[in-house]
Amino acid sequence: MSFTKDVEEKFKKLNISSLGELSLIIPHTYEDLRLNDKLIPHTPQVIDATIESVYRGKNSIQIIFYAHNFGHKITGVLFHPKPYMIHQFNIGDRDYFFGMCECKMGQCSINMPKKVLNVGTIMPKYKTKLRTDVMGKFIKANLTKEKLVEEGIPNDISEELLNIHFTKDKIINLKEIDEKTLYALKYTELYLYMKQLSSKRRYFKTIVCGDYNYEEWAKTLPFELTKKQIETIKDIKVDFSKDVAAKRMVVGDVGSGKTMVILASAFMMGVNRSILMAPTTILANQLFDEAKKYNPSLKTILVTNKTSKKISLHEYDFIIGTHALLYRDLPKAGLVMVDEQHRFGTQQRNMLEKLVTSSDSTNKEGQRPHFLQFSATPIPRTLAMIETANIDVSLITTTPFKKDITSKVIHKNDFSDLLIHIKEEIQKGNQVLLVYPLVEQSEVLEYQSIDEARGYWEKNFKNVYVTHGKDKDKEQVLFDFSKDGDILIATTVVEVGISLPRLSTVVIVGAERLGLSTLHQLRGRVSRTGLKGYCYLYTNQNSSKRLDKFCQTSSGFDIANLDLKYRKGGDLLKGSSQSGKQFRWVDMGEDEEIVAKVKFDLVV
Repeated sequence: MSFTKDVEEKFKKLNISSLGELSLIIPHTYEDLRLNDKLIPHTPQVIDATIESVYRGKNSIQIIFYAHNFGHKITGVLFHPKPYMIHQFNIGDRDYFFGMCECKMGQCSINMPKKVLNVGTIMPKYKTKLRTDVMGKFIKANLTKEKLVEEGIPNDISEELLNIHFTKDKIINLKEIDEKTLYALKYTELYLYMKQLSSKRRYFKTIVCGDYNYEEWAKTLPFELTKKQIETIKDIKVDFSKDVAAKRMVVGDVGSGKTMVILASAFMMGVNRSILMAPTTILANQLFDEAKKYNPSLKTILVTNKTSKKISLHEYDFIIGTHALLYRDLPKAGLVMVDEQHRFGTQQRNMLEKLVTSSDSTNKEGQRPHFLQFSATPIPRTLAMIETANIDVSLITTTPFKKDITSKVIHKNDFSDLLIHIKEEIQKGNQVLLVYPLVEQSEVLEYQSIDEARGYWEKNFKNVYVTHGKDKDKEQVLFDFSKDGDILIATTVVEVGISLPRLSTVVIVGAERLGLSTLHQLRGRVSRTGLKGYCYLYTNQNSSKRLDKFCQTSSGFDIANLDLKYRKGGDLLKGSSQSGKQFRWVDMGEDEEIVAKVKFDLVV
């Protein structure tokens, strides 16, 4: 839909780009300009009045009106009047005036009366960067049912939206919006958002497609894949059969078995070659070891900063590496995968895809490899459904085995019991992770930092390892700890992906400072191999419903819903914030049915 220059300029001031978005800028209040025959105390009202007298004081004007609609006199008061106001009130004139009416002890008054037009109507008032009268005229001139329907908003929704702006017979209570009106606002907000997401999606011809089989590979595994793993692998198999390059995000809970989905994808792609990028050397090593173990038929190589550039990658079927891949001569590949995709910048992910796409000089213009992203940070089902407007999404919501992890909120007076527990776990040959909020001392934060706390642990325990995000040797420290350590002191650098089979206990200091999804990721480091696990949330707060609820919830997808309620959803489309309110009306944790309806309408 094209717009005039004036409309475009006003859209820019309002930070919107469509009439649908304009319809969502609802009034913050209304002026009821209908005439009543009785004065209602403490209510803004219109009077049909003749001015009987005017008295000008030092900082006010007092006007005696005869209100014809009330049938009695009423006193008007203007405080600190502007010069132009004085000339609006002439004795003997009859006009319509609007102001807050009061009646106390038989004395009736109207505060700050002003002349009004449009008597008999209900006038919406807006709080925007446009002047309220300009905004009102703009809405009236441009917001019509025909134009909203043209943007794709259904008839009934359009009518409900227009009723908010052009209400005729009732004042809408904007503090307690009724269910029908709220549904229209939610639907429109979601529709416009998902439509915009959908418009950003691009489709490309794929480099390779075919009917690939994973069943024979699955039979070679020493365990059975879960139902959710198989469903996801089947999704990818269907992707590979199309001549359009796949763009899919696979989201799995901690320990849900995403690695097997990665290996199944590489197996199906076979000699057409797969490239997998992981965010750390430790993760890349782990994935390489798994690939050699469960995909022995594929010729696989690990690429890190230490890998010689003299080695040609063109003879390998499965190339696994870190960001070092971005600086290598990569061969043509049918599949590109990124593990823990949120830990790479968009620029890095696109750089890998671009390198792979352009590496083969015979590649036809516009062809792309299939592209799979993997994330261990569960998202709410509503968000997954919304994201499908831009990228296909598969959720792995179950784990191969049920983890036995006890989660508990602890305080300062629980420290002696915690020490006993830590000593018992170390005696069993298990490991303990202590997560601190900061590396260095802070005058603002009431918790110890790593620098302050490490002395105690190093003095009283053996085999204590320390690392953090700015530590250049953190990967080596984590590797050494996995082999020989008893206690690891760290920041949230260990949040994602590291496999520590002997880790049984995690203690998170200042737990209330972290989002629930981050807490869940940290909890997910323990009990990786069926070991009895413990997660202790240390806080100085006397009580926390949020942390208590976390301790009662084990599913990452349920945690994601909780996180939405406490932290809100962030700006999903622009990616500019991790928390905050993207939607004004939609409740991401509750409005799954509306999301499904919008998704259906967009497809149809």
